[in-house]
Amino acid sequence: MNPSFLPYPKPKHFLTLLCSPAKLTEMAGISTSFVSSLCISSSSLLAPSFSKQSVRISPRSNRFSRIYALSSNDIKVGTSIEVDGAPWRVLEFLHVKPGKGAAFVRTKIRNYVNGSTVERTFRAGITMEEANVFKETKQFTYKDGSQFVFMDLSSYEETRLNEADMGEKTIWLKEGMDCNLLYWKDKVIDFELPITVQLKIVDVDPGLRGDTAQGGTKPATLETGAVVNVPLFVNLGEAIMVDTRTVECTLRIVMEMREMDII
Repeated sequence: MNPSFLPYPKPKHFLTLLCSPAKLTEMAGISTSFVSSLCISSSSLLAPSFSKQSVRISPRSNRFSRIYALSSNDIKVGTSIEVDGAPWRVLEFLHVKPGKGAAFVRTKIRNYVNGSTVERTFRAGITMEEANVFKETKQFTYKDGSQFVFMDLSSYEETRLNEADMGEKTIWLKEGMDCNLLYWKDKVIDFELPITVQLKIVDVDPGLRGDTAQGGTKPATLETGAVVNVPLFVNLGEAIMVDTRTVECTLRIVMEMREMDII
């Protein structure tokens, strides 16, 4: 029998008939083998299979291919924006509505690449491009000449940063420390230290008996070469916690560490 003369089923029964060779055979009186082959061909069209050897897209590259836009009214502390083709981080902002004239947003922004800080003013409501700055956690493993080597503990991929591009923050780096590398357009533009770091004192004047929480401070050299002021009772060989944002070692932190028998 010519397949073109098969009875045309109702739409709501079409999928059922494609998977029921016996039903089509009963209706049209054709061979079961012909209907089975028809079902197989139709199933292939409805449910195509994909090869496992598909193209793999890098997650990081995919992140940086997107373009983000925001209004100047959405600016807040921590927002990353593109200005003059460079990525900037908003440090301060103030929405101003003068009695006369248009409203504007006054900001203080820091360049991710060179670390410079400037003040910029934007008209309220204008469209701006958001800098797609992405963070990845890497572990600082060792220093190779003038380069600092960071490793992704999942893929064991190494990332090398030049000492000249890292600034003064390197004085807090210690082997085995987890840091955040900041990427923009698939390139490392900066890195973030942990908020607090624990470092050992390698040079300091001896502590004096009777020094209390109300006493003064003295300079101490840490194992990374950094110099901070510490309480008078702290001694050589002890470890202290330093806040990398303020570059301070507070007495409260030292006392808590002593109570927990950390130092």
